[in-house]
Amino acid sequence: MTTIALTGGIASGKSTISERLRELGAVVLDADRFARDAVEPGTRGLQRIREHFGERVIRPDGTLDRAALAAIVFHDEDERKVLNDITHPEIARLTNERKAAIRAEDPEAVIVHDIALLAEGRFNYDYDEIWVADAPASERLRRLVEERGMDAVEARGRIEAQVSDDERRAIADVIIDTAVPLAETLAQVDDLWAQLDRHSVDDRTTERYGA
Repeated sequence: MTTIALTGGIASGKSTISERLRELGAVVLDADRFARDAVEPGTRGLQRIREHFGERVIRPDGTLDRAALAAIVFHDEDERKVLNDITHPEIARLTNERKAAIRAEDPEAVIVHDIALLAEGRFNYDYDEIWVADAPASERLRRLVEERGMDAVEARGRIEAQVSDDERRAIADVIIDTAVPLAETLAQVDDLWAQLDRHSVDDRTTERYGA
């Protein structure tokens, strides 16, 4: 079984790559989905959040009030660490359980873990390769404003809140250029997929596609 981490900054085209890999036959695991599942009603994650942060972060229907929780942890590093210490082990457990189930069903499966915050160091998993969707911050800003209708100030803040492009590139085994036309990005992904069985992290340096 091959496990690939796919990461990239906001509006980098990561989701487009993820969907293409799914079409090609990869099993795509969405880190955001596991993060949501880890704090669903009835989970240990939500129970521990409730115990620490209190009822102020719980909605009347028993679900997590994400906005209320974010308002607390955004301005308090200690509280943010507490939240991470609660949620990250649960997210890792759910992820590993799903990977084990896939391995049991299909030992030859290619798993793609779509994980935005990989370079931030918030998660530590064992991957065969790390692929980075790479587009300049200026292009990602344009996409957020022109294609998603986001306010320019908010869009710039979202980009600056994440790690730098250089930090993402530093952890990459493969860099996919997503600033090019869509057809060229997809061609890069198709080429990488075709080469998966011929490459290993141990015998190659970082590759840049589309440059």
